[in-house]
Amino acid sequence: MAGILIIAHAPFATALRDCIAHIYGGIPARIGVIDVTPDCDPAQVSAFAQSEVERLRENNGVLVLTDMYGATPANIASRLASLADVRVLAGVNLPMLVRAVCYRTTPLDTLADKALTGAAKGVHAIGPQTSPGGVCAPSPCLPTTGAPLSAAEPLPATAMQAPRTGTRGTGA
Repeated sequence: MAGILIIAHAPFATALRDCIAHIYGGIPARIGVIDVTPDCDPAQVSAFAQSEVERLRENNGVLVLTDMYGATPANIASRLASLADVRVLAGVNLPMLVRAVCYRTTPLDTLADKALTGAAKGVHAIGPQTSPGGVCAPSPCLPTTGAPLSAAEPLPATAMQAPRTGTRGTGA
């Protein structure tokens, strides 16, 4: 099962993890978050991100999800892309994360493709003509019970708020 690391502008990474906990009735194992603050030290956050990748790593690697391409969290995440068995995707949204949790037992490249597809398929215009009967169809990956995703004991859900320095970080 692949580990998942979310690196995003504070408090988005933690909020996404909390949404997954709400959907699945608990935080699935091997999901880590790093909330990047405006005044963080990107070098310190990068070092922490590398340690999180090692903590979350399983047989088929780690999927790193980040919010906005070109912004500080994505720049930090991009430094992880050269590590073995790590894939980095930008543009994370809740449908992408749900899909990633659903398919984390697949090979890492398949997982990345499924997550990207989930992100794109999860974006819709909603209006009177777009939703027959006024009901949105649920995702086929959502659990049918409130039981945790895995019977295995999950790692502690660590949320890091990036270390603060006296200056603003670079990027958005």
